Amino acid sequence: MNDQLPPEAFTPVAPAYGSASLADLLPSVSAVLGVPGAVDVLGLGAELAGVDRIAVLLVDGLGTYQIPLVAALAPILGELPTRALTSGFPSTTPVSLVTLGTGALPGAHGVLGFTLRKPDGGILNHIQWKGDPDPADWQPLLTRFETAAAAGVNVTQVTRPEFEGTGLTVAANRGAAFSGGPDPLTLSTRMLEALSRPGLVYGYHPDLDHQGHAAGVGSPPWQEAAVEVGRLVTRLVEGLPAGAALLVTADHGQLNVPLEGRFDLGTDPVLAAGIVAVSGEPRVRYLYVEDGSRDDVIAAWRGVLGDAAWVLTREEAIAGGWYGPVPPAHLGRLGDVVVICQQRAVVVASGWEPPAVGRLVGYHGSVTAAEMTVPLVIAR
Repeated sequence: MNDQLPPEAFTPVAPAYGSASLADLLPSVSAVLGVPGAVDVLGLGAELAGVDRIAVLLVDGLGTYQIPLVAALAPILGELPTRALTSGFPSTTPVSLVTLGTGALPGAHGVLGFTLRKPDGGILNHIQWKGDPDPADWQPLLTRFETAAAAGVNVTQVTRPEFEGTGLTVAANRGAAFSGGPDPLTLSTRMLEALSRPGLVYGYHPDLDHQGHAAGVGSPPWQEAAVEVGRLVTRLVEGLPAGAALLVTADHGQLNVPLEGRFDLGTDPVLAAGIVAVSGEPRVRYLYVEDGSRDDVIAAWRGVLGDAAWVLTREEAIAGGWYGPVPPAHLGRLGDVVVICQQRAVVVASGWEPPAVGRLVGYHGSVTAAEMTVPLVIAR
């Protein structure tokens, strides 16, 4: 393993909703920028006194436990003040992006996993979401970009051009003017251009996460991506105009999973029994089961996975506080059974999802500190 995680990185961490989570970041930023009704939960006001323009850069996959590895290749990330936040749950990109953008808990905004079962029985992949279901119906809350814009704040998002108008972008970032940044240099250039006037700028950079999935955290491709993250942050810090601040955060951390840590419900008849649909992702599985079979499914999965996962009913998972309150309209999106992997284990689902998912090296989504804790780096 190249990710160099200490034992404490595998300790379960509860999301710090209402005190130090991604859901608290944009409300706090909005308060600093004077948006009526916004509350500075994170206490950013003192650090950002005199600031009238703020850039928030989200580096996909840059968890707190990746900062030492990245800082060795991108020294600027070891030099700037940093505190820890938590992601929402599951600790995965769609959930975190919408949690950040709305300032709301996952249960409330309804994006509760990487994939979810729709009312018609189909599976929605939030990354490939083209508009069905309607984002305004699936994610009904106002975003913090909308509330800031309504208060007269200039709001801009800068991300890959191909993300414009997708369901996830609309659900998470509606209300922000779109600017395409197809590469890290253009991303930094357009973020700095938007900072030429007071307001809020949001930028998204996906490459570190991509290389972690494909080649593994700590691999040579991942290291190259980490160097580029350092260049990106350096350009932004050095280019900040007077009265501006940069906040760098992430959606989740990541860990490498060996082949021996993989269970496959598609090839194990014990795990497959009673299952009618599967969603989520390998670190957090949602199982939809035949009527009357839930207890048998839970017993079978606990018997096979043992200490490698928590196998819970939907109700137990909600009662644990992982999602925050879940309204009735969103309950059916969660599986009858929720499987939360521990240590270096995943549940792949051959035959239920693309084979490439089971061939990844790096994964995230679960409750470990390595996945749930994310940095908040502040520069001004």
